[in-house]
Amino acid sequence: MKIDLEISEPVNFGSGDHQYLVQKAAVKGGSSKVDHPFTYSSRDTPQEAIKYPHSKHRDAANTYAVQISEDVITNEGSMAAPSPFEDVSIRRGFIVKVFIVLSVQLLITIAVVSVFLFCEPVRNWVISVPWFMFSLFPAVMVVIIVLACCRDIRRQVPANYILLALFTLLEGLLLGSMSVTFKADEILWAAGATTVVTLALTLFALQTKWDFTMLNGVLFVLLVVLMIYGIIAIVIRSYWVHLVYALLGTLIFSMYLVMDVQMMVGGRYHYEVDPEEYIFAALNIYVDIINLFIFILDLIVR
Repeated sequence: MKIDLEISEPVNFGSGDHQYLVQKAAVKGGSSKVDHPFTYSSRDTPQEAIKYPHSKHRDAANTYAVQISEDVITNEGSMAAPSPFEDVSIRRGFIVKVFIVLSVQLLITIAVVSVFLFCEPVRNWVISVPWFMFSLFPAVMVVIIVLACCRDIRRQVPANYILLALFTLLEGLLLGSMSVTFKADEILWAAGATTVVTLALTLFALQTKWDFTMLNGVLFVLLVVLMIYGIIAIVIRSYWVHLVYALLGTLIFSMYLVMDVQMMVGGRYHYEVDPEEYIFAALNIYVDIINLFIFILDLIVR
């Protein structure tokens, strides 16, 4: 069926400021006027229709009256919701809360590792019971998966604090059981180096204009490569293979630390952590610091 449309003036359908809705109404009978014109607005507010006359000589069965209504799109619907970090007080309170939680985690970890390191009976017991360290791995993985994947749980008080305290205690026990195979001075040197590196990277993350949050996907790929390389390093007993593995691990988790600090600070970065996710932010930075400590300790021992 051929449709003839007559428009008395040009209409710009490519305009970005307006949306035109074209409706076709079949004219029944011989009348050439539309008695009840109507329009449609996305906001359900009828507007005055612009009516265009059609020729009376057309066939009524194949003649359509076209009416175009103008629906102005306001900026209210297209504007994104403001970021919670735009409020300076919210951002400052969030950062303080993250650092308080992180400091408590590190203090608990240091206390637990010190017991394993300087208490001789505990040290001898862990050496005589090697399954203790390996039994901690699944428990640590289960708790961290719950905290990372269950958003409602890590936002619910006091469940989030209980799980975070449990994870910190398990991580401290795991590090303590690992530390019995090293000398005390090696542990202290690694802890001091980790402290210096963490402070330096934190200051760098706060001062640099580079946005490391854009490297989230790249760092995940590098982490997968590091895990595969670690499996190869277990099979191949070579000094240089293990040295490269320790260097790569230190570099990757240094970049992760910078990225997580920038995501915590928010504001001018591409990605940022929600102010309600202070447990998640503290967990990320804590895991970065612990992994940095492990790889730096491996470098010192090598």
